[in-house]
Amino acid sequence: MAIENRYDFVMLFDVENGNPNGDPDAGNAPRIDAETGYGYITDVCLKRKIRNYVELCQEGVEGYNILIKPDRALNSKFTEAYEKEGLKTKNKGKNKGKNSDDVKKARDFMCRNYYDVRAFGAVMSTGDDSCGIVRGPVQINFARSLSPINIQDVTITRQARTTEARTETGETEIGRKSMIPYALYRAEGYVSAALANKVTGLSEADLELLWNGIINMFENDHSAARGKMCMRKLYVFRHESVLGNSPSGVLFDKIQVTLKQEDVPPRAYQDYVVTVDRQMPEGIQLIEKL
Repeated sequence: MAIENRYDFVMLFDVENGNPNGDPDAGNAPRIDAETGYGYITDVCLKRKIRNYVELCQEGVEGYNILIKPDRALNSKFTEAYEKEGLKTKNKGKNKGKNSDDVKKARDFMCRNYYDVRAFGAVMSTGDDSCGIVRGPVQINFARSLSPINIQDVTITRQARTTEARTETGETEIGRKSMIPYALYRAEGYVSAALANKVTGLSEADLELLWNGIINMFENDHSAARGKMCMRKLYVFRHESVLGNSPSGVLFDKIQVTLKQEDVPPRAYQDYVVTVDRQMPEGIQLIEKL
């Protein structure tokens, strides 16, 4: 049964001596707003970590497959949906657009069997066996740092050379790592009960898995490049109704984060003060998941 309440949520997480999300257009350095100096992390990066958590803890469980991962071509998965539903494959152009019965059946199969389709949606209209386009009930904004970030390029050396010619020179090879000494990031998201009921069927169990995925998204994703990353807070606003009882912006403003000393660069979570206005609009319940 699909969820019956709308949700909005706020995540606070930090990075210490690491690169939380490299920018390919900037030599894989941490992403930064060139005008303000604030750092940001893409929604795609955050959803990838949630997908990875779900795949780890729900591996082999029916209905909790992950669509977006580098195992097989997406079109082959769409064709599989047609085959499992007993539909005619390679029928491109003969199905009458995204609203045809075959496309709907294939789309429903994908929603039932793939957690990330149920949660985040997917564009599945490529190839010969279209499964349509699903707008996911769970949406996450870009994360943004609470203070301007200081990107440092650290020179590193390695003794292992890549070619025989370089080995003969005996010279140590030089490399580079880009990192942030410290940054606290804030990301905001939404869960639409209306879309869950209309299309994907996102359930209460799916929703609880989402919260667990957010809380633990960095715990099984550690690497030397990303440094020390930690989810600090997860605030969830639960609406009494399907369509919601308050604008999300009003709720997000209830969570304020400020520096204790404006003239001192932050180097720890304790350098910030998180203030929560607990006077909620009617029909809203604030839940601190972390």
